[in-house]
Amino acid sequence: MAAPHHRVAIIGTGFSGLGMAVRLAQRGETDYVVLEKADEVGGTWRDNRYPGCACDVPSRLYSFSFDQNPAWSRDYATAPEIWAYLRDVSDRYAVRDRIVFGADVRVAEYDQLASRWMLTADDGRTWTADSLVLGVGGLHEPSYPDLPGLSEFAGPVTHTAAWPADDALDGRRVGVVGTGASAVQLIPAIAPSAAHTTVFQRTPAWVVARNDRPWSPGRRRAFRRFPALQRAVRWRTYLRMEANVPAFTRYPWLAKPTERAALRRLAKAVPDPETRAKLTPGYHLGCKRVLLSDDYWPTFARDNVSLVTEPITRVDPGAVVTADGIRHEVDALVVATGFDITGSFTRMSIRGLDGQSLEQAWSAGARTHLGITVAGFPELYILLGPNTGIGHSSVVLMIEFATRYVLQALERARSGPRVTTRAAQSAFTHEVARRTRHTVWASGCRSWYLDRFGHNSFLWPGSTVEYWWRTRRLDDRTSEAVPASRMEPVTESPATQ
Repeated sequence: MAAPHHRVAIIGTGFSGLGMAVRLAQRGETDYVVLEKADEVGGTWRDNRYPGCACDVPSRLYSFSFDQNPAWSRDYATAPEIWAYLRDVSDRYAVRDRIVFGADVRVAEYDQLASRWMLTADDGRTWTADSLVLGVGGLHEPSYPDLPGLSEFAGPVTHTAAWPADDALDGRRVGVVGTGASAVQLIPAIAPSAAHTTVFQRTPAWVVARNDRPWSPGRRRAFRRFPALQRAVRWRTYLRMEANVPAFTRYPWLAKPTERAALRRLAKAVPDPETRAKLTPGYHLGCKRVLLSDDYWPTFARDNVSLVTEPITRVDPGAVVTADGIRHEVDALVVATGFDITGSFTRMSIRGLDGQSLEQAWSAGARTHLGITVAGFPELYILLGPNTGIGHSSVVLMIEFATRYVLQALERARSGPRVTTRAAQSAFTHEVARRTRHTVWASGCRSWYLDRFGHNSFLWPGSTVEYWWRTRRLDDRTSEAVPASRMEPVTESPATQ
């Protein structure tokens, strides 16, 4: 039996995949399929269910522009709420019947003779498509620390992205490895019920006030009755957050007042000077991801919470041993060490022209044009790809801007497949490198914003307004018709930063 063929195949059903599907449906497109490895939509908001999990972007901005939710329960929506919102979107816009669940695509190969992508799932099912859209996101593949003895630990070891229905942490001694965005939500949630919580910290984080408040029934009624009011509040929130761009991209000194305010909060929350010193960052605010919390720092004033900053040397069956020789007895370990940012893409074997894999093309670091297309990979589009993350606002905005760009490209593809030129990709890569030199992210700290070569392969070094402008329409000069002859492998040298 021949593999089902579609004009467009989308992989993933988080904000990226669902947003793409909805926009195609709104344009009257019927020849598309959405492939999802799980049994439900939701992406990272389906997978992350750890205690305290919530968004760190205001709810009023963390939704599709075409489907603003007047029923959020609070300023920062919880993970279950966001997951429910995405399920509702899939039903409301009737795209659920286009989704094939349980389709874990592991191979995507471009057939140059047939001008189509050939997709194969782990169970052997296949599909073909003229164009392929990856909506797999960057917060997908859990990253585990390389700790000697971790596999021999006697108790449960749980990653925040693979939380069990019953974590059984109540009344137990819990060790938490990591103090990033997941940990800052998790630790205050589990500390009250755990017998003791030991937090293993490598680098202290800047934590600014979240000021999270519930939405009153009156507010929700007003937003339902007057959608224009909700749009106005959304615009106000957007402009307030966009005003932070200069402090990240050009003038880090603008963040000094925020740093001083955060340190005052720390002094008030943690009376013990030794613990407070360990929690005090030694780098510019914004160099690493800025965390939002009203209860993280106060948690370290509890008698049943301790902070360890000595490096971990090994894990024994019942303890974590640090460089000072101390054995920290724990019954359970929680790994809050984030994600492999490019792992979402490299977990699949993606091969373009001349059989070159995406992993080979990115062997010197992830390289794209506008974070959306890759030289050597015809009719391949990435949503929330490299250099489209942002540290000051909602990534849903960036997803929607990129989606609009992809829709234009898909229309153009009706006349034949196109591929990004090497020159366009190289120009964008070097532009990002040049502009990153002036940002706070390149000010000296170690963060997952920078890849193993020290290059910024994650963040957009500008405002969302600029990205909207850059992606508002296609520039045919940045792509070419797919060549009939053999194309040399596309591997670029690391950009100099």
